[in-house]
Amino acid sequence: MLRALYSLVFRLALPFVLLQLWWAGRGDTTLRGNWRERLGWVTPSPRPVVWVHAVSVGETIAAAPLVRALLQRHPGCEILMTAMTATGSARARAMFGAQVQYAYSPYDTPGAVRRFLDRAQPAALVIMETELWPNMVGLTEERGIPVVLVNARLSERSTRGYRRIAGLVHPMVAQLAWIAAQDEDDARRFREIGAYPDTVSVTGSIKFDVVIDVSVRHAANTLRVELGEGRPVWIAASTHDGEDEQILAAHSKVLERQPEALLMLVPRHPERFDAVAQRVQAAGFALARRSLGATPTAQSQVYLGDTMGELLLLYGAADIAFVAGSLIQRGGHNPLEPAAWGLPVLAGPHVFNFEAIYAALDKAGGLIPVQDGASLADAVLELISDVACCERTGASALALIEANRGPLEAVLTGLAQRLPVLAAQSSP
Repeated sequence: MLRALYSLVFRLALPFVLLQLWWAGRGDTTLRGNWRERLGWVTPSPRPVVWVHAVSVGETIAAAPLVRALLQRHPGCEILMTAMTATGSARARAMFGAQVQYAYSPYDTPGAVRRFLDRAQPAALVIMETELWPNMVGLTEERGIPVVLVNARLSERSTRGYRRIAGLVHPMVAQLAWIAAQDEDDARRFREIGAYPDTVSVTGSIKFDVVIDVSVRHAANTLRVELGEGRPVWIAASTHDGEDEQILAAHSKVLERQPEALLMLVPRHPERFDAVAQRVQAAGFALARRSLGATPTAQSQVYLGDTMGELLLLYGAADIAFVAGSLIQRGGHNPLEPAAWGLPVLAGPHVFNFEAIYAALDKAGGLIPVQDGASLADAVLELISDVACCERTGASALALIEANRGPLEAVLTGLAQRLPVLAAQSSP
């Protein structure tokens, strides 16, 4: 009953959602062109399809090692990756090219989801982290298609929100064939919101299995030479509104003592690129924009990473990484990519989206917590002036990655046991 009411509300809202999509597409015509996929009009595949859904760029990156392993071990399957955002779609295409198929995920109305299922004909649905939609999960499972949640995480805040709509959430979570949780706290929370205990396992986070391709390392090395090998470079990655001003103020303070320092500023969402560029220039910094092919000169003070799907590469050209989304009540972003480069990781106080990972990184000595823009500047300056401390903190971050590799194999084993399509399409 509640799912029917939810579906009715979504149907009524759909014209406004499509209007918003059209409006957002004024500066990016590809957004307008994807409305058919969002209504379920995707290209059919002649091979068995494993549908991998990752809402945005963070989940897409987390899915990368899993998708690579599925391609290698189950070559008879077609991998269809879906995302809700342009950044997620672009990151997937940059990583896999023609190896997989891509589409925007359907809006969560019964008609759009059914149309998607009719055309895509998935044999399994693998959802990354916590991207749960009632019709996506319900209508897929009701067709006898197993739905699994991989690298599952659930914060205490999200748990409280789900409890408020328990009548909608409990039946949906109970339909999941398997939940591969990142840690025991996540597993407990999923059981609290309706998951059957025997469907929940703790496998760890496959984000620890991040692999940096040789091609990415080469591109990062090339970029570092272009930036200036002798100058200090720090990156503020995946920034949001409310953070850019604090970061730029911190960089201004850094420049007072380290005038050669360069900030790589990478906004989280592409629709903010131009606005952030204007903010940088209004603050009086000499700006170079990556999207324009500009190579920073010795006079450049800020290098704007205004391209999509290149954050891992940009991390590799930095000395110090600040992971944004943490100076505001956003919950932070994944710190394991800079850790995999052996960079010291800085983050603000709001990291509840990755609470366990940040706690482990802090315990290992790879994290430097900051509270605001002023303490961020102090931490950056300390690391620039103390090279040994910078290297030691980065080495500790990398050591945490190496010590925790392995969850991917546990996830792959669990999927092979629960998804018949994988057993039927395994490599010899």
